[in-house]
Amino acid sequence: MTKQEKYIELVPQIKALIESESDLIANLANLVAVLKYELDFFWVGFYFVKPSGFLLEKKQEDKLEEKQELVLGPFQGPIACTRIAYGKGVCGTAWKKQETIIVPDVHQFEGHIACNAQSQSEIVIPVLKDAKVWMVLDVDSDKLNNFDETDVYYLEEITILIEKKYTSLSPNRFP
Repeated sequence: MTKQEKYIELVPQIKALIESESDLIANLANLVAVLKYELDFFWVGFYFVKPSGFLLEKKQEDKLEEKQELVLGPFQGPIACTRIAYGKGVCGTAWKKQETIIVPDVHQFEGHIACNAQSQSEIVIPVLKDAKVWMVLDVDSDKLNNFDETDVYYLEEITILIEKKYTSLSPNRFP
């Protein structure tokens, strides 16, 4: 099967899985397992935008994003970075730009955060709520240049399913 054929088969399954369960964490846990094992990715996971746990003291005029960080959520694969600062690494950059980023060779990405030396390429898709990023989907491969527009299309389609189901909930319902 081609990658596109795998996605075409998986998207309806993921949609059905998400529709039948109300708990966000349970859905994300199953979603990353499906993506990791069905598409043979090296690492798949979500990071949530949360208030920073490491702030010493910030001034009132600091931007909200500078008072937040990405915190590890459900994932499949080797041990991961737990916290990522706004604008740092591929995940933090996708959050800051509010756009999907493909990195064909993570070793060429300035500021890449090497959570695992086996990671070679990466794609990060921001998930929005009220025009702001509230989490990102991060997918790593142990192969160079493993992501393309097919991945962008289908992974964005999958994150839209999450957006539609959960963005109507009040913010305090998120992890």
